[in-house]
Amino acid sequence: MRQIHEFHVDSTRYLDDHGKPLGELPPQAGNTDRVLAAYRNMVLTRTFDSKAIALQRTGKCGTYPSVLGHEVVGTAIGQGMAKSDVFVPYYRDQAAHLLRGVSLTELLLYWGGDERGSAWQNCAEDLPISVPIATQCCHAVGVAAAMKIRDENRAVVCCIGDGGTSKGDFLESINLAGAWHLPVVFVVINNQWAISTPRSLQSGAETIAQKAISAGLPGHIVDGNDYFATVEALDTALGRAHGGKGATVIEAVTYRLGDHTTADDATRYRTAEDLKRAWEKDGVKRLQNWLHDSGLWSPDKEKSLQAECKQTVERAVEEYLAMEAEPPTAMLDYLFETLPAALYPQREQIASKYRGGDV
Repeated sequence: MRQIHEFHVDSTRYLDDHGKPLGELPPQAGNTDRVLAAYRNMVLTRTFDSKAIALQRTGKCGTYPSVLGHEVVGTAIGQGMAKSDVFVPYYRDQAAHLLRGVSLTELLLYWGGDERGSAWQNCAEDLPISVPIATQCCHAVGVAAAMKIRDENRAVVCCIGDGGTSKGDFLESINLAGAWHLPVVFVVINNQWAISTPRSLQSGAETIAQKAISAGLPGHIVDGNDYFATVEALDTALGRAHGGKGATVIEAVTYRLGDHTTADDATRYRTAEDLKRAWEKDGVKRLQNWLHDSGLWSPDKEKSLQAECKQTVERAVEEYLAMEAEPPTAMLDYLFETLPAALYPQREQIASKYRGGDV
């Protein structure tokens, strides 16, 4: 038997679970300002996350998906992307959104059921949050194809969870990205759970990254709780995309530390012991430890940052709660570019009742 092809998937990690270097760090570790900005974004994201859950529990926000455990990956994405790139998110990308210029108030509006939360002022070409599973991958390759046709030096970053990689949308999208050499980076955030389905039951593949091989793409695994490994992978993949070398699949391995959403109870399908072990690998604490050991951080700086982030979030909450609700006609205004004639009478009926104070 003659072997004609050989494939491999590499895995990268630079810090141990406690933030100690396992060897020589990548060049990204030498950019102190960037690393400190990354840590600040992670803390702000985690502060916002806690407040958003509290708002949902008190009836002031809709069903909300916690980003707990994803802060490192989202921050690496946000820092790696150029302003002209296009972000195609899924529903747990708050850390990346903040670095792309989405405001906390806009995020609260979105999860509060207000469509104005999708009209991002600072990154208008980024696609809206995608709650349907894996459909955003198709949109990502469409945007990337347009960039290539126009000969634009831009790239697309598309996020998806581990469960979504079992859908045809993902597999067809990476196949097209490989066949057409598109400038797109697929970031698979493997948090070990597709709602209540564990990673072990989702696929017979040993890794998710190896699915890239079938599409002719490089597939890389990174420790998604290791900031340096993750940001290096994003920088490399985006450099490849901008350089006309095509797409990449990155599997960022982490753990969903919270419930799937505020409508979920994860204690019904995972153990307290598993969660405790996952918290011991927390990426935010890991980077904090590294900063302390490097002489770049202190308890006083941490206290000041926590207070600053809390104030920032509280201001956003006040702005969100003070915003006047949209009229009931908004339920139709965002469905179509041009409202079909058949819906005009319904909209007018809603509008007239609203004007009359009946709605």
